[in-house]
Amino acid sequence: MSNKTELIRLEGIKKSYNSVEVLHGVDLSVNAGEVIALLGENGAGKSTLVKVLAGDIPPTEGVIKVNGAEFSQLDVFKARELGIRMIFQELNDAPALTVAENISLGQWPTSGGKIAWKELKAKAKEVLNRLEVDIPLDAEAGSLRVGERQLLEIARALIQNAKILVLDEPSAALSNIEVERLFKVMDQLKAQGVGMVYITHRLDEVNRVADRVQVLRDGDSVLNEVAQEVSREELVTAMLGHATVQNVRPVVSKGDTRALVVNNLSDGHVFNDISFDVHQGEVLCLFGKIGSGTSEILESIFGLRPLKSGEISMYGEKFTPKSPQDSTSKKIGYLPADRQRLGSFAIRSVAENLAVSSWDRMAKFGFVKNADEEKAYGTWQEALSISSRRGPSQEISTLSGGNQQKVLLGRWFEAKVNVLLLVEPTRGVDVGARRDIYEIIRKQAKESNMAVLVATSDYEEVVLLADRALVISRGAISAEFTDDLVQASNLIEASS
Repeated sequence: MSNKTELIRLEGIKKSYNSVEVLHGVDLSVNAGEVIALLGENGAGKSTLVKVLAGDIPPTEGVIKVNGAEFSQLDVFKARELGIRMIFQELNDAPALTVAENISLGQWPTSGGKIAWKELKAKAKEVLNRLEVDIPLDAEAGSLRVGERQLLEIARALIQNAKILVLDEPSAALSNIEVERLFKVMDQLKAQGVGMVYITHRLDEVNRVADRVQVLRDGDSVLNEVAQEVSREELVTAMLGHATVQNVRPVVSKGDTRALVVNNLSDGHVFNDISFDVHQGEVLCLFGKIGSGTSEILESIFGLRPLKSGEISMYGEKFTPKSPQDSTSKKIGYLPADRQRLGSFAIRSVAENLAVSSWDRMAKFGFVKNADEEKAYGTWQEALSISSRRGPSQEISTLSGGNQQKVLLGRWFEAKVNVLLLVEPTRGVDVGARRDIYEIIRKQAKESNMAVLVATSDYEEVVLLADRALVISRGAISAEFTDDLVQASNLIEASS
């Protein structure tokens, strides 16, 4: 727990863009050896607040106090000088350089005009020992797992004398083992007096990692309590502004027709002898830790990963997907986990992003009219409750995570696919939008007789979304659960 030595305090922070105020006088304080979990839906103001702290943007009003010194604003260089460092969800390392080189990136020690390699390695070893992490110093950063590369960024921050760490969704792309490793490192840092702001959408992490929890909603701080004294329901209510219905299993239903059948599927590397079917109108979830093979199975069905053996059938007709074009020709749609980098065209409009998979149908004499794209967007904007301030012309990258995902779901609904493959469909999506997306997926599956196959490492997602669940462990099916047996405890046990 905290020794109550205050490291930072933000008082009355306001921030406006073009006369629109997005922070309305928010306070935030962090003590030495304390972790503050910062929660809120997308657009609540979390990112804006921590960017003020990190010196990325100036506040419109307010005071920043660091170790008793008072500032009206910080820049990035001053923030770093004061020991404030951001650890972003997106990796910010040099993958071709070694572990030791990455830890001292930007400040390699020199002697006589040459790089002091012995000192560089010694510093890297010292900081990794401080974190109680054993990673080979000469390994290339790009060869490491995501969790290990994230630890390198924390090590780099510490070697630069970080006293305050802001961790932005650090567990989003980590396996359960890597998450626990991250938490143990955070425990070490707490014991060493480092203060941390931990931004997360995963409410089950709050009690494990945080001393206090603060919730932002619409630019206001609406809750600031000891983490152990706040229930999950109270957190959700604070984030949404109203109470929510209890998480309950959906009514299970599926058609009699098997839409997709896979038999003895193997890629020779990650998964082997995978067999299952998905019926019309059914949502089947493949649950497993990151690296278990769930996403790779979907990649193979969509033609993104070559198969070594096995058969795939659509409505009884066998086919071997050699490319995504093969799969889309069979009316199979696919959404990757990284929707921004791999799933969308960031600088294009929401209408274009939604219509892109239907361009062949829309085209006349080789051209697609903007009006046809906008008509398609209008249909799904209303059906999916997509919030876009500038309508069909708004760039998709400027929408919240939940609204981006709704646009990409609408893409495949407009294309009238028979099978939809979804990888981590609510990663980085806030709690309110998650429920919307689950309802959308289930409704479209039933109304369109669409078979939906989901790969996810989120057990709560499986409970709330699946008609049926298969657990994948080390590239093989370890269990199948239906009806009321689709429970978090069963999923976790079977995946261990």
